[in-house]
Amino acid sequence: MREALRDLENEAVHVLREVQQRFERPAILWSMGKDSTTLMWLARKAFFGEIPFPVIHIDTSYKFPEMYAFRDRYAAEWGLDLRVHRNEEALAAGMGPQRGGKLECCTALKTVALQQAIAAGGHDAVLAGIRGDEHGVRAKERVFSPRDASFNWDYQNQPPEFWDLHQDAVAADGHIRVHPLLRWREVDIWEYVQQEEIPVPDLYFAKDGQRYRSIGCACCCSPVSSGSSTLVDIVLEVRTARDGERAGRAQDKEDQAAMQKLRALGYM
Repeated sequence: MREALRDLENEAVHVLREVQQRFERPAILWSMGKDSTTLMWLARKAFFGEIPFPVIHIDTSYKFPEMYAFRDRYAAEWGLDLRVHRNEEALAAGMGPQRGGKLECCTALKTVALQQAIAAGGHDAVLAGIRGDEHGVRAKERVFSPRDASFNWDYQNQPPEFWDLHQDAVAADGHIRVHPLLRWREVDIWEYVQQEEIPVPDLYFAKDGQRYRSIGCACCCSPVSSGSSTLVDIVLEVRTARDGERAGRAQDKEDQAAMQKLRALGYM
């Protein structure tokens, strides 16, 4: 493993252990994508094969079937305390990709659902596998990022982070979002997946000249042209790619400011 990647691994493990020590009711988010699955892998490394806090999957009910199968398999194999949460009220009211815009759907089925899950579990810290290079808005984040009692993110007034000194002060009834992979790049993730042999959904591997570079709800993700059917191929492809990782995400195309709006309201 190259030295820079080993440093990223060590930093992430340190953050995970710091969260376990500092907070009373932490939880970790798992979307079954490559980033959050890498975070799960690192958590199992940090705690000697087990994850000592709940694993939350925010289920819109519109994920790829392959993602649900992947979730159920590894939740069982890894012995996870998996807690699946859906915004049942919004789903019962007919919320979905065919109603309103993508921002409205994501707000109801992702952001509000996440708020409900955090409130229900009383979580004071929530670990998420976001990376700063994935989207310009996520690059504004901190490793320890406070949310207020309304789950809002004040991206214009964030605590400074010097070296590895993380601020955990939070407003009453608020919580901290923790991002151990914030400094990782897409290529770092794929190199780490390759070297650690981390399982990822088959959607990432090319079939008939196409593969998914970013996965989420099936209705909002489009494949990209690719012949990368192995991890070696994917690493080489990502190193030279010119298109952004989220080029196939429908919500980004519908509203260029969608991510900032969603994250300000409490989205992952």
